[in-house]
Amino acid sequence: MSVLNFNRRFLPEICGWFGSWWVGLFFGLLPGFSWAVEVDRSLIPNIFAPESTPADSIKELSFLVLGVTGGIFLLVSGVLFYVIVKFRQPAKDDGKEPAQIYGSNPVEVAWTTIPMLIVLVLALATARVIAQIQNAPRPPAAIDVVVTGHQWWWELSYPGLGIVTANELHVPLSTPENRMPAFLELRSADVIHSFWVPKLAGKTDVVPNRQNKMWIEPRKAGLFIGQCAEYCGTQHAKMLLRVYVHTPEDFEAWVSSQKALAKGDPAVVAGKLIFERTACINCHSLNQTVADGRFGPDLTHLMSRKTLGSGAVLNTPENLREWIAHPDQFKPGVKMPAMNLTDPELDQLVAYLVTLQ
Repeated sequence: MSVLNFNRRFLPEICGWFGSWWVGLFFGLLPGFSWAVEVDRSLIPNIFAPESTPADSIKELSFLVLGVTGGIFLLVSGVLFYVIVKFRQPAKDDGKEPAQIYGSNPVEVAWTTIPMLIVLVLALATARVIAQIQNAPRPPAAIDVVVTGHQWWWELSYPGLGIVTANELHVPLSTPENRMPAFLELRSADVIHSFWVPKLAGKTDVVPNRQNKMWIEPRKAGLFIGQCAEYCGTQHAKMLLRVYVHTPEDFEAWVSSQKALAKGDPAVVAGKLIFERTACINCHSLNQTVADGRFGPDLTHLMSRKTLGSGAVLNTPENLREWIAHPDQFKPGVKMPAMNLTDPELDQLVAYLVTLQ
């Protein structure tokens, strides 16, 4: 087959298996390869294209480590190649063992001291970067976000702003004149997850009964893609995360919209009643209703999000209807059960949910 066509639905799974940006790059360089759906290459996670202060520090350290270890590899490979060529077995070899040389103090000192110095330099450089990231001072304009990993989605709450959302982290753009980093407190509701947005920061594990911390300071507005980087169950590969970096003005507008109560259209009151009478309210929260569940995402501003199921499918009315009816077809093993509603009930429920902007 001269052309391999990959559907976009398999890209998150591939990246989840290998946990790296280079999967897309590797397949993209294969002769005759093309994507079935056009992919925005700027959204491909790439640790070598940092757009945040912590990620930039990690990239510089990685280049130092790669440079040193690459130099060692070239040196050792060169010596090995030279020895293989120089001392290869001659055609008239008599089979006798050559004279053995023992006890070269200069050589022994060299191959002991030089590796120790290399390890020391790399250890000190690593410790310096770790200290810079973990002990970073907190600017006055910094925001706090509590990130909770669930099987298989992300809960995001802003304690200082009174906002709760899911799977889409919104943060302000940081500039040298107006630093606005986001400090993240990482928690888990079930198993070990790992929070990773390669262009913004290194990966940090999300561990049950433990609160880990990290921070990001984006220097470029736009969308960044991240994912869970620790195998956490059946749908680990579809536990994606979208990070939106806004200008300060746009971030304030987003905050205002999230603080506002979701306004349901009075014409779809039948759908609201169906929502309140089903098991939806046991898992989801939604203001102005009796729903106060904590097992699933908050639905107050459901239609302001771009995807359903933590990136499993685009958030459209058609997909929302199918998600409610058969969530397992998009995300096998998903914790959300099928609601077993009739077609008229599904239509009324979806008509209500799509008003939650």
